[in-house]
Amino acid sequence: MTGRLRAPTGRYAGKSAKERQAERRRRFLDAALQLFGDTPGFRTTTVAALSEAAGLSTRQFYEEFRTLEDVLAALHLQVNDWAEQAVTAALPDAEDLPLAERAAVIFRTYAANVTADPRRIRITFVEIIGVSPRLEEQRLARRSRWVDLICAEARAAVERGEAAPRDYRLAATAFIGSVNGLLHDWNAGWVDATLDEVVEELVRQLLAILRPAEWSPGG
Repeated sequence: MTGRLRAPTGRYAGKSAKERQAERRRRFLDAALQLFGDTPGFRTTTVAALSEAAGLSTRQFYEEFRTLEDVLAALHLQVNDWAEQAVTAALPDAEDLPLAERAAVIFRTYAANVTADPRRIRITFVEIIGVSPRLEEQRLARRSRWVDLICAEARAAVERGEAAPRDYRLAATAFIGSVNGLLHDWNAGWVDATLDEVVEELVRQLLAILRPAEWSPGG
């Protein structure tokens, strides 16, 4: 299949073509979250199986997507968007909090969102890995947005006198890797801790990065 089929136009059952297309796409993504994020996983799911799970036809699949990889790419972006939107919505309420408490709000919100559904963790940290250069580029690009968030928080903390001034991009990149790894391992049952304890550990690690032993406020 070299490209998507042309979707029908006009109104049907009281819905416009655009509304019907959005509904079909949502149904395919909902089905993909179940099949890719649980059993059987992305690599052994077929177009026919996904279409059946969505209650749609394979023809309708090709009206929305070219390949199953396109579905995984869209689902990966959606899962990341959910987490990013949750964190962004939580930030205003934490605006005037001290650094440690603000960091706790960010990590608690992020952790609660991505761990609320184990399928989201599998999509983000497992199924997306090694599929293709295109998806690897997308994965790293989305991770870079979280790095940007940490760097922005670090710069703001420096301006408030709560953190040591330096370029934090390298440290933030390493830290985001540890965040993702710890949450994945916790969700898999490999970490004997509560989610609150995981968040507390992440806050301690971030504070250690932002406030090295040789630094002191106003120093």
